[in-house]
Amino acid sequence: MVAPQPLAHLSLPTWAGEFDLRAYRWASGDLYLLFARGDIGDGRGVLTRLHSGCLTGDALGSLRCDCGPQLRLAMRRLAAEGRGLLLYVPGHEGRGIGLVDKLRAYMLQDQGHDTVEANRELGLPVDGRDYREAAQLLAGVGVRSVRLLSNNPHKAAALAREGIVVEQLVPIQTAPHLRNLGYVETKRQQLGHRRPGGEPLATAAGPDGDVPQERPPAEDALRPRLHVHQGLPHWISP
Repeated sequence: MVAPQPLAHLSLPTWAGEFDLRAYRWASGDLYLLFARGDIGDGRGVLTRLHSGCLTGDALGSLRCDCGPQLRLAMRRLAAEGRGLLLYVPGHEGRGIGLVDKLRAYMLQDQGHDTVEANRELGLPVDGRDYREAAQLLAGVGVRSVRLLSNNPHKAAALAREGIVVEQLVPIQTAPHLRNLGYVETKRQQLGHRRPGGEPLATAAGPDGDVPQERPPAEDALRPRLHVHQGLPHWISP
């Protein structure tokens, strides 16, 4: 595989601290942004986040996924550790299907499909990401082994197949909420991801021996109702 073309190298101050930022483009046209915190030294045991770009979640704050919280938590972890890498991959948007097709999948999810079914309904791969370029880029900057910040064991396996030793899969522990719980559970049940909030606590019986029943989720007060007026949709807050 041909090495990527370096495009830019600069220091980027962020809300989480200052990062050394390098931009690369592969012959395929794919762009990669490598954020480094501190000196990776011998390249072993580097705390690393391989983050699939998500414009809606990362930049716009969408609550449909857990991408934005994962990105912010990873940046905080790297800043706290003082040594690590964040490899941001815009081309992995929507698990590799791209922004527009991800939005089309969202439309199907609004009709009752889960994230896996929606992709299949569109004739798209459930997960079309390829990690060969990411692994080669990490190796090219001197990474030999990583502690991978991810809830996705398949991502760790993909890097390992490309020669990057994964010493540890470090969970990204975020709190699921009403808007993204179905998405998170689908990833866990159908894609093998770990629970971002950890495993649920064992249900304890009350003093009378009764086991508390799980409460149904509360109504989402943030979700507006869509009304149609003269053929055009407009939003009315609840």
